[in-house]
Amino acid sequence: MNLSGVDYSGVFILMANTEIQDPQLSTASAVAEEKSICSNCKAQLNGPYCAQCGQDSESTIKYFWLVMLHLLDDIFSFDSRASRTIWPLLTRPGFLTNEYILGRRVRYVPPLRLYLFISIIFFITLKFFAVSENGNLINNDESALSQVTTHISELEQQRDLLLNDEVQDEPPQSEAIQQVLQELEKFTGYQTDLGNESNKIRKAIAGELIDLEFRQINSAKPLKASHQEQYNNLTRQLAKVRNGKQVSLLNIGNNGDGTLSFPFLSEEKNTILNDFASQLEKKASKAFQSDTGPLLEQVISKLPQLMFVLLPLFAALLKIMYLFSRRFYMEHLTVALHSHSFVFFTILLLEIIDMVQDQLVTTLPWLDTSLNVVAIGLLAWIPVYLFIMQKRIYKQGYVLTTVKYAIVGMAYTGLISITAMVAFVWGLTDL
Repeated sequence: MNLSGVDYSGVFILMANTEIQDPQLSTASAVAEEKSICSNCKAQLNGPYCAQCGQDSESTIKYFWLVMLHLLDDIFSFDSRASRTIWPLLTRPGFLTNEYILGRRVRYVPPLRLYLFISIIFFITLKFFAVSENGNLINNDESALSQVTTHISELEQQRDLLLNDEVQDEPPQSEAIQQVLQELEKFTGYQTDLGNESNKIRKAIAGELIDLEFRQINSAKPLKASHQEQYNNLTRQLAKVRNGKQVSLLNIGNNGDGTLSFPFLSEEKNTILNDFASQLEKKASKAFQSDTGPLLEQVISKLPQLMFVLLPLFAALLKIMYLFSRRFYMEHLTVALHSHSFVFFTILLLEIIDMVQDQLVTTLPWLDTSLNVVAIGLLAWIPVYLFIMQKRIYKQGYVLTTVKYAIVGMAYTGLISITAMVAFVWGLTDL
């Protein structure tokens, strides 16, 4: 094209072959190019992870609720790994552990995440059930009071019959009358103890004594030696409480006078330790006399931390027992995580069954009986499961597995007892 003698054809050709850049499109291209660069090492990205340093290309900084939704979806979705993990955890001893050790891990929830998830739910529900059971003690007191009242009515009828026989010049029944009168006086005292709302210890001791009393009455036989000794101790404690004396249900002292001291500590430190023990005893007595709910909540709140400390100790115990199995410590820790997850989940199921039974005991008695059978089966399954798990993972003979299972069980029972004591003392200190 020639306008005014000037040839513009080259200009038009250049404009046709040149892409006109939109400012917004340029910005988008720059952002896309920035996303294709690793934020950590600035290397070129060819996928969701950096080939140079391994960092995820997707930002982990998101809206909080979006993160929570993803987490809940991962946990509760029936298509997620959780749904493929729970059933083998409950029914296939050692399966998840062997799969994890062999490297087949993508389909299942990792052991630590599984333990954390189950333990969080377990301890939250345990606190709920424990507080509910603590509230149900009132119903138990009413049941015991009803039993005592009925027995008192029966004793009064016996007394009236015996007195009537003596009036009619029947053979003397004075000894029988004395026995009935003593029993009547004793159970009338129990009735008063159960009605005492200001002293929980008095009610608790009376409740234990009543249980032993009716055990003897129903069997029509003398109590066993151990039960008789318990009965005598409880009778002495109840007499003290009725007279207004303090009865400590927690005795931390290791000396004859009830004080606590150790020979390897200085006199000053022993004094501090003994004062601390005395404060704990007073707190325990106060808690048992008023309301045990706060103490129970404090104790349960300490258990998650203590159990998390107990896990590596249990794994170390397995490492010692299978020292020559050439297994890494992390393998034993995986066994500990899976076994504890199973036990917590099973106990959680038992608690749910117990709650359902309480609701259906009057309306659907046949279902209550069926759930009872299920609960007994679950309780029996716990030790069987753990034995089979130990056998399948460590692959030793039945005799050797039985011996080691018994040793590990006794040692772990001791560790659990210590853990419970620490939780109790720790809970008392926070009251």
